[in-house]
Amino acid sequence: MKAFTTAAALLASAGSALGALQQVTGFGTNPSGVQMYISVPAKVATNPAIIVALHPCGGTASQWYSGTKLPAQSESLGFILIYPQTTKYSNCWDVNSAGSLTHGGNGDALGIISMVNYTLNKYNGDKSKVFVMGGSSGAMMANVMVGSYPDVFEAGAAYSGAAFACFAGSKSDPTPFGANQTCAQGLTHTPAEWNNYVQNAYPGYTGKRPRFLVAHGLADSLVRPQCAYEQLKQWSAVLGVTNTKNITGSAVPQGSQYTQMVYGDDNKLVGYIGQGVGHIAPVVESVLLKFFSLA
Repeated sequence: MKAFTTAAALLASAGSALGALQQVTGFGTNPSGVQMYISVPAKVATNPAIIVALHPCGGTASQWYSGTKLPAQSESLGFILIYPQTTKYSNCWDVNSAGSLTHGGNGDALGIISMVNYTLNKYNGDKSKVFVMGGSSGAMMANVMVGSYPDVFEAGAAYSGAAFACFAGSKSDPTPFGANQTCAQGLTHTPAEWNNYVQNAYPGYTGKRPRFLVAHGLADSLVRPQCAYEQLKQWSAVLGVTNTKNITGSAVPQGSQYTQMVYGDDNKLVGYIGQGVGHIAPVVESVLLKFFSLA
């Protein structure tokens, strides 16, 4: 509990006072009762991009809003931010139910998709520029969203998360306090096995798969570093790319303490593995927005 309380407090103190975050109700199908908050810039771009930003365990929409500089970037670039919020599982996301891990299922995932559709319709958003990012449990949920709904998202990013379906079938709550910590401790599968989880979430889908960014710290004792490598194994198999080069030192945009792992040659998959970085790996907004092709 202490680790997540501390993380939440740091996030809450990192940003400026809230003012642009507004709750939306009646946004569509919402089987698990997740809440929707939205941040719309003063000057919305024509056909704006949309970023879904998912808070960590023990967190809230307002804490995640104040915990990064994305709202300020939204004001300058004109994209819209959606901040879903869950109040279940100690404010951790539903990353284990069959509903969330299935395209067109239910669970938290379907409620989040309703938020995206609501925002696309209300603000005439660009369907080809919908993205998702999150920290810790939110990072795990970002994996879930791109796995279950590859037709909705262009790209995703996970800061200290775990692979799609890592918690699948867990009978205990997907929280740091649940009895089943196998996933967070670094559950391993082969790339083919991880790929099968994703393919089975949306049988018959042959369309484009979302690009993905993984950031994780080697000093993370809560969600073990192996979780980062398992994500990279999974999405490299799904995207059909291999690790082509690793970059270290001052050339790494995430920071010199990171190793940048590049997969393929067209920005499909990248990992940032940080020496001495704990939980949660910090969001570097310039790196994230460049990966999303928004800056």
